[in-house]
Amino acid sequence: MNLLAAVRLDCAFIPGMIESRKGAVIHIGSIVQRLPEAGATLAYSTAEGALRTYSKGLATLVAPKGVRVNMITPGFIETSGARKMMDEFQKQSGMNAGQARESIMNMIGGVPLGRPGMPEEVSEVW
Repeated sequence: MNLLAAVRLDCAFIPGMIESRKGAVIHIGSIVQRLPEAGATLAYSTAEGALRTYSKGLATLVAPKGVRVNMITPGFIETSGARKMMDEFQKQSGMNAGQARESIMNMIGGVPLGRPGMPEEVSEVW
């Protein structure tokens, strides 16, 4: 669903963009492409990594025809799913919640803000 939905939509809309020599495709990704987790999210992590590769390849293919392709990956956002991941990491590692959060931030290469983002911060555009 995560990869093929984007591919199918692109196949439907990009030909018209190419014909008009303008347009933009935006794929929304997830940080799990950089921090794959075994278990229930491994397939999702794999699909997100594939979406990243697909987006880059598609951008290379259609850019000369006037179409831009971008993939937005917000980073470590403290959603309910992220909290479940932190809880699981905390149980497995024996760390407290703060240590688990800090460890995950370090695993993804750091977070300049010093904390995970919140969902409302991602949706706030002004």
